Amino acid sequence: MKRKSYHRKQKRVKRTRKTLTLFVAFASAIVVAFVALRIYVQVAGAPPLTVPKASIFLDENENQIGDHFTNQRRYWVGLNEMSPYLKEAVVAVEDKDFYKHGGFDYSRIAGAILVDIKAGGKVQGASTITQQYARNLYLSHEKSWTRKLNEALYAYRLEVFYDKDKILEGYLNTVYYGHGMYGVEAASRFYFGKSASDLTLAEAAMLTGVPKGPSIYSPIANLEKATNRQHVILKLMADQGAISQEEKTRAENEQLVLKNDSWVATKSVAPYFLDVAWQEASEILKTKNLDISEGGWTIQTTLNLEHQKAAEEAVAKNMPASDLQTAFVSMESKTGAVTALVGGRDYSVSSFNRVTQAKRQPGSTIKPILYAAALENGYTPLTFLDVGETTFTYDNGRGTYAPKNVNGQFADHDMTMAQAIAISDNIYAVKTLEDIGFKEFHDMANRFSVGIGAKDNLSIALGTIETTLYEMTNAYNILASQGQQTIPTTIVSIKNANGDVIYENKDVTSKAEKAISKENAFILTEMMTGIFDPVFSDYSPATGISIRSRMTHTYAAKSGSTNSDQWLIGFTPSLTAGVWNGYDQGKNLTTKEDTAATKQIWIDFMETVNKGTKNEDFKKPKGVEGVVIDIETGKLATDACPKQRLVYVESKDVPTEKCTNFDILDSNTWGEFWNMLPFSLFKGDEKNKQ
Repeated sequence: MKRKSYHRKQKRVKRTRKTLTLFVAFASAIVVAFVALRIYVQVAGAPPLTVPKASIFLDENENQIGDHFTNQRRYWVGLNEMSPYLKEAVVAVEDKDFYKHGGFDYSRIAGAILVDIKAGGKVQGASTITQQYARNLYLSHEKSWTRKLNEALYAYRLEVFYDKDKILEGYLNTVYYGHGMYGVEAASRFYFGKSASDLTLAEAAMLTGVPKGPSIYSPIANLEKATNRQHVILKLMADQGAISQEEKTRAENEQLVLKNDSWVATKSVAPYFLDVAWQEASEILKTKNLDISEGGWTIQTTLNLEHQKAAEEAVAKNMPASDLQTAFVSMESKTGAVTALVGGRDYSVSSFNRVTQAKRQPGSTIKPILYAAALENGYTPLTFLDVGETTFTYDNGRGTYAPKNVNGQFADHDMTMAQAIAISDNIYAVKTLEDIGFKEFHDMANRFSVGIGAKDNLSIALGTIETTLYEMTNAYNILASQGQQTIPTTIVSIKNANGDVIYENKDVTSKAEKAISKENAFILTEMMTGIFDPVFSDYSPATGISIRSRMTHTYAAKSGSTNSDQWLIGFTPSLTAGVWNGYDQGKNLTTKEDTAATKQIWIDFMETVNKGTKNEDFKKPKGVEGVVIDIETGKLATDACPKQRLVYVESKDVPTEKCTNFDILDSNTWGEFWNMLPFSLFKGDEKNKQ
């Protein structure tokens, strides 16, 4: 018996030793594993918290007008920039022990494992806020043990290197709230039209319920289910002491107003403009070795919301019910700041930007640039040319070119440059180019940043080389800025996600080079006011007569037309606007509605934005004088010459002759007439009598 008792005792000792050994080995393995894990975590370092962020666009007054995002719409905000109710609601429903555990809730994990074992698969989660944040940042939402293991590893790393508030902030900025919204700020703006910092308790609880199932608990998708979940969250908050019963009751009874319709409407603000601004901002950041796709940029633009509204309303009012397309852009003269831009009739149908991307023949809108070159080569507004029907020869007489005017008619008399630009005479333009030479025209076009092609062809005087409305409007903007070169821009400043100013657009106009002299810019500008003056009408009316009755301000402008394009670009001393109309596929303009839209859009815009403002006159520089001229002769007008007009020329070019030597209403004329009679005889007799 003693022997058997001894053997049993020895067996117990062996089992005990084996168990103890296994326990020590297991414990050692765990310690080693934790040490190895800790070493790995330290070596691996803090996991990055970078996520794609939406970039925000502001208008000139720093009002938000849109955003740009890559895959996810997200605005990152700090925990202190969120309503405190959000923090309390999320912790209450997602992880009540968040501030107590080290990233894992072991009791919830154990319960979830038992459920999964019974179900034979991964059906229930026990993820803490830290684990969910890790999944949102680094992993997919696949339900597998491998993904869960990786999730735990990332969660541990997050807990080691970041404090609880940083983790909670990250979670709230990455969780999905449905409808393409990531993070509380984007969701708050979408659902309630306000920043996350301004959410009420009821709104915060409603928003917190959405991530559990965005397609089920979104108040837009199912208000009843969303409200039920909101009440569950409010009860949890009250039970955990985060809010009082009175606050809970008040929040349950609060009538929430959803603002998603308003949010959608704000996304349609100047979409063509925002595309241009995004592209320009991208180029600016490239020069600083920065990538715009990082997101998180705050881009203040030059957009003037009143101007944009006026432009869009003018387009909507005047475009005919056809496939006719449009383009509009306006710029400040001194800075080149783009204040409004419409790249087509409907961005949702076509995002093709007809302001910056469409290259079309500018027609007669090119003529002011040609005449700027002419003014530098001896021409004046009173230079006469024979503008009768003309056939030009080129290529040593082997080719001919016979330009026509829009109505097919020609003048039967010589004409001044001032009148030729007013009625858009084509013969005058071609003869001018032939006279001054292609080199001078190319040089001037380069100074105005307009491409007119490399080939020397007389037809380029009539705008046959394609260009964009953006380029042409900027060229006119140079005239509006008294000949100072301008560069169109949509950007005021760019800040990074930390609020640091990366780029600021300084007004460099004062340092810019001159395209033409102030004198010539003013003289050309004043000639361009003539398109609205009927005194210049001849075989064809002055081209702006149809909108003259609507003008309450002084404008300088030039129209242009081809078989498939209509243009009008004009300006005041402070603002330039350009309009184009045509068909995308080059279809000819055949109806009156097609050809009338351009001028009506332009005048609607200019009169709207200038309403209630004082009229601006173009500033006359020294060395330029205004004289009243007889249009038909180019000489000083008298009352005997009915076609009179104030014309500005350089002082040296002021005419000295009158249009006629006899004016029945001029006292000087009568004095000269009496002096011509032989009254001296009678005067002599009178002396003798005395």
